[in-house]
Amino acid sequence: MNKEELKARLEEFLPTPSFEEGGQWLTVMIDPAAWDTVARQLRSGGGLDFDFLFCVTAVDWRTHLTMVYHLTSTIHRHTLVVKIKLDPANPEVPTVSGIWRTAEFHEREAYDLMGVVFTGHPDLRRLFMTDEWKGWPLRKDYEDPVNMIKL
Repeated sequence: MNKEELKARLEEFLPTPSFEEGGQWLTVMIDPAAWDTVARQLRSGGGLDFDFLFCVTAVDWRTHLTMVYHLTSTIHRHTLVVKIKLDPANPEVPTVSGIWRTAEFHEREAYDLMGVVFTGHPDLRRLFMTDEWKGWPLRKDYEDPVNMIKL
């Protein structure tokens, strides 16, 4: 399925889809509250069959955080990028670890380094940093007393 066909399929079940143009893959922006429902539809609804979540990351834009999910269908060979804008004061989004098992590790990494809370995650805890660590070291507002560089 090419980008235009995939876009048309997404417009069928997303209430008000917003797309980013110009990337290698089709990119859709959605609301965090809709993520669980949309993720389930992408996984098994409408013949899209996005059966592999291969990357999850968070981006700090200073004014907001963005969750970025890369999905692919090993059956149809199409790829989709999903972006979700989050409030940096309360970065919270539903987990998709019950839909794509690979999300469990990626979500723990985003929590540990960026402070994103994945509601419903079965084991949301620090992954790299110690339990005593304060703050989210990859956020632009993080102040490290040892490193004097300010972003």
